Amino acid sequence: MMVDFYYSIGSRYSYLASTQIAALEKETNCRVAWYPVNSVRLINQRGVSPFKGEPVSGQYEWSYRELDAKRWAELYEVPYVEPRGRVRFDSELLARACTAAKCLGKVVEFSHLLFAAMFQDCLSEIDERECTVRASACGIDATEFCTALAATETLSQLDITIDRAYCSGVFGVPTFITSSGELFWGNDRIALLRHYLRSHSRNT
Repeated sequence: MMVDFYYSIGSRYSYLASTQIAALEKETNCRVAWYPVNSVRLINQRGVSPFKGEPVSGQYEWSYRELDAKRWAELYEVPYVEPRGRVRFDSELLARACTAAKCLGKVVEFSHLLFAAMFQDCLSEIDERECTVRASACGIDATEFCTALAATETLSQLDITIDRAYCSGVFGVPTFITSSGELFWGNDRIALLRHYLRSHSRNT
């Protein structure tokens, strides 16, 4: 079964979910297609953001989200360095960079490296230069990457992906949508996604 994975590089829970995808594919025999989005734009398109103004509930308190992410990272046995207040980045640039890598056939490898830049490495900024360095590290020609990053076609593809996510009912990241139309939102729903995929496999 195919599973679409909508994610944003600046999202803690997208990063955490990304570390589990290879195992998910192996355990359930699914294939995951990676779709980078700018979650800020996606949420604004929905019209209501839980991150603006006073937190709507305790789960949106930044201190709790940091603690929660660290707990998940410990469970997954993956590195986690909180980026808030440490890393400067442009969410639109990172979404375009991942889209450029997708157009060049390296979205999974590049996204992992960009997630590492955000949540593992002790960087103070992720700019266009750092994106190019990460692209080169996964085998993309630097000039080709910069050309794709600046191309209007890349921005158009990102717009299409965000609209596709919106029309599919995606309201936040990470979100997984199976080819049968089942939507699972959040890193903590991977257990439910895994159960669904295994059950579907047994019943087909």
